[in-house]
Amino acid sequence: MNPPVNAPAIKIVKSVREQVSPEEWDARVNLAAAYRLVAMYGYTEMIANHISCRVPGHHDQFLINPYGMLYEEIDASCLIKVDVEGNTLFNVTDYNVNVAGFVIHSAIHMARHDVDCVAHTHTPAGMAVSAMECGLLPLAQTSMRFVHIAYHDFEGIADDIGERERLVRDLGNHEAMILRNHGLLVVGRTIPATFNLLYRMERSCEVQVMALSCNTKLIIPSTEILEKTFDRVKPWPDKPNRNGDLAWPALLRKLNRVDASYRN
Repeated sequence: MNPPVNAPAIKIVKSVREQVSPEEWDARVNLAAAYRLVAMYGYTEMIANHISCRVPGHHDQFLINPYGMLYEEIDASCLIKVDVEGNTLFNVTDYNVNVAGFVIHSAIHMARHDVDCVAHTHTPAGMAVSAMECGLLPLAQTSMRFVHIAYHDFEGIADDIGERERLVRDLGNHEAMILRNHGLLVVGRTIPATFNLLYRMERSCEVQVMALSCNTKLIIPSTEILEKTFDRVKPWPDKPNRNGDLAWPALLRKLNRVDASYRN
């Protein structure tokens, strides 16, 4: 009789969920959902662009996408944890962080402790408006959310660490900024708030491109009406609909019907 064969040693690998705090895991799931929703709505540019969120309990750490993965592939486990000095703290992927993404997002996470999430896109409508001297026009009610936004002039590919100071200076205390000849950038108190803002800003840019293409005189309400409307739609901590909190569960249900793997 042959002697029994010993079973090979089994290497137990902890899941990412077991290696991070419950609060961080929840942030990872919601951030991954934001990536998937951006892909679902068509706001992507292949593997480019970034959405980041602050690691709960830390002012100097944030989560961001691996540079090399499509938004539709992002899940909670693959997000990379970095600090504002550029050190990678946790990464289970074979990819690294995009340098331009680090420069833009680290700048804002360092300076704006009142916001936890930052999103940057290169959509056709957003890039088109970024090249318009007039900026974003208050052509519709949705657009009036952005009566007061910031602008940052193009300096080339945003991989110069020195640009962080100017990005922060131009953003000021605004929640949205148009990067001239580049794209859109929004910041929010939460991930739902940031996605809500990004959706509305993108929709505003689409409306503007459509309206300007019609070659007809456009109507813009009075400054008084614009300011009154802005005051009604700007975010308030105790108004969940303004902050995207009310819509977020519905958006997650929409995402879950298509593909719930973002939770992995």
